[in-house]
Order: sequence, then C-alpha cells, then structure tokens
Amino acid sequence: MPVHLRADPGDYADSCLLPGDPVRAQWIAETFLEGAVPANAERGLYGYTGEFEGKRVSVQATGMGTPSAAIVIEELAQLGVKRLLRVGTCGAFHPSLSLGDLVLALSAVPADGTTRALLDGEPHAPTADWDLLHGLVHASKELGQPVHVGPIASSDLFYNPNTSQYGRWAARGVLAVEMESAVLFTLGALRGLQAATVLVVSDELHDERAKRIGDAELRAAVEQMTLLALRAATGR
Repeated sequence: MPVHLRADPGDYADSCLLPGDPVRAQWIAETFLEGAVPANAERGLYGYTGEFEGKRVSVQATGMGTPSAAIVIEELAQLGVKRLLRVGTCGAFHPSLSLGDLVLALSAVPADGTTRALLDGEPHAPTADWDLLHGLVHASKELGQPVHVGPIASSDLFYNPNTSQYGRWAARGVLAVEMESAVLFTLGALRGLQAATVLVVSDELHDERAKRIGDAELRAAVEQMTLLALRAATGR
C-alpha cells in the first residue's frame, strides 16, 4: 500500500482524472460517476472510483503544484493506473484565449523544480500522450465543444512577480500557465503512462489588469471540461 494514497491495487480504474482541488474531485464523483466509492481520503486527497456511461473510471485530487502532483502520480502508477488526465484551471497570456475557454495541452514548459529534479538537468520537452490528446480532440468535436490546442507552461509560482515572462512565453506560442502538467507528462514518459491535460481559462493575464472568471461561468466551464475528459478517458 502506498504511503499517501491508502489504497490497494484494483481500487482505482485504469483511467483516472486528476483535479488539483479535493472538493472538485468529490464534485466530479458525485455529479458524473455512478456508484462512486471512496478510494482514498488520506491527507484530504480525495479519490473515488465509479462508472461513467458503463465504463469504470476514477478521479483523484493531486493538491497544488508539481511536488504534490508527483507523489500522487507515482502512487497511482504503483496502484496500476494507466491513463491520467489532468482537469484544472489556467491563466491565459495568449490573446487568442478568453475566460471560460478550454485548452488542451500539447506540451508543458517545465518552469518548476520538481520536473527539473526528475530530469537531472538534462533537456527534455514534457509532451502529452498523442493517443489520449487525439481522444480529447475527437471528443470535443463530438460534443461540439470548441478547444484550443497548444503548449502551456507549468510554474511553481501562482503569484509570479516576474509578469514580463508571460509576454515572452506568449511570443513563443505558449498559451497559458498552470502548476502541474510538466511533471504529469514527464512521469508519464518515465513510467510508461498515458498522460494528458485539459484546462479551463480562469484568468486572463495578457492585459495590464488581470481578469478573473466569475463563479457561475467557472462552474459551467468545469462541467464541460469534465465531460470532455471523461469521454476521452473512457473512449466514449
């Protein structure tokens, strides 16, 4: 039994959604999964397993940032999970993005310490699994849900004092910033897992004044994001 996810092999499905927020993990289980049962509650990292449209699937909170996410991902791998889909929020600094838009991450700039430590200083481009990413694109077309596909960045800093960095990233085609995907993609490659990320734009960072999404708009966008991720995770 792992140290932080107090579960046994078989308690999780092959496919698992990864929200950062434990409350969101609980909401996903209660809203979308039939027969959901708890898989973990250790340290408040709530995890559940149930069925979505007849297919077994799990959801597990990672907490915030790559150090916490890396622990959860490593232990889910130990428990036999094969496909991991991060569902979260991001700050957009590319002008093509608006509040409530959905972003599918093609790759993630590793602007975090955990990913650099795993790579031992060697250059690497953390990249989503193509089949899983393609499944997300296919599901978005079936649902009629517009998405943006491109690179993002994963940062250790939520309150970043170096906001000039955003303009430089945007000029290189990077769409948005969040805090976990680089380590997800890196561990996916290292542990032989399929990994992908879908995000809701919760903040616009490309203007002089940052804009934050409203609660109702965020709930609606998160619902669409979750449905999209579940369709891709279960091959629906």
